[in-house]
Amino acid sequence: MRNKYIENFEKAQVVGKNIPDFRAGDTVRLAVTIKEGDKTRIQNYEGVCIAKRGQGTGQTITVRKIGANSIGIERIFPIYSDSINEITVIRRGRVRRAKLFYLRDLAGKAARIKELRRK
Repeated sequence: MRNKYIENFEKAQVVGKNIPDFRAGDTVRLAVTIKEGDKTRIQNYEGVCIAKRGQGTGQTITVRKIGANSIGIERIFPIYSDSINEITVIRRGRVRRAKLFYLRDLAGKAARIKELRRK
């Protein structure tokens, strides 16, 4: 049983956030606010969501992309963080697992995920 004060606080944090419905295997683009000195800018981070964990305001996603020289880069983002301005689902992936950590060992075309076909 959760404390009602904590639940009310979490509901206040979630208000105004427009989070799309997505899951592991989907390719997402996150608009992340980056602060450098006294300047702020928005940088897009696009990759495959390989894990989604937690609940409420503590929910996080792990996004993996392939950077320069074919090096895999993973970042963990709290979904309800103030540094995330927008989350966009680019394409839906067809996977049968909730956690796609096996993608870390695959390279090149073997690491591709089939697109989910709508009926």
